Amino acid sequence: MATGRDGDDVAESLPSTSRELYQDPDDGRQRFLLELEFIQCLANPTYIHYLAQNRYFEDEAFIGYLKYLQYWQKPEYIKFIMYPHCLFFLELLQNANFRIAMAHPGSKELAHRQQFYFWKNYRNNRLKHLSPRPLPEPIAPPAPVPSPAPLPVTSSAATPALSPMQFVSTSGSNAPKIEMRNTSGDRRKRK
Repeated sequence: MATGRDGDDVAESLPSTSRELYQDPDDGRQRFLLELEFIQCLANPTYIHYLAQNRYFEDEAFIGYLKYLQYWQKPEYIKFIMYPHCLFFLELLQNANFRIAMAHPGSKELAHRQQFYFWKNYRNNRLKHLSPRPLPEPIAPPAPVPSPAPLPVTSSAATPALSPMQFVSTSGSNAPKIEMRNTSGDRRKRK
């Protein structure tokens, strides 16, 4: 077997196993997990700032990888994502101006603040995007409650106003007073 520079005989020199299609031993699970981990890291503006500072965004291969990762927005993949902000930042990273801006610490801080405000108001933001629902039927007002019979008016100058405790004690009831203290035995030592 001759191997020349033209590449005609190179295929013949390779073992027969390399001519077959490459089969991933774990059926792509490891690649799936690595891509999932990487894409979820994009939910952190500090990590995006790190990538910008280390000039990853100047590498065309890395930009192509970010474009490739957009398949995570499909429903069959999105269900695995725990940090949905990563998809928002992935979409922003498709823009060259955003990639350049994230190299500055001020942009990183702005992204952090905006993310915090979104989380702070998450419920209200979520409710805005839900499909509008019809307003509930108005409930009929309740029937008016008859007012109690008026009390006889007494002269307040002759009798001072009684507190609720005085009213109970002077009502003429001979019920014994209930002692709230534990009478079974005092646990404190007396001196």
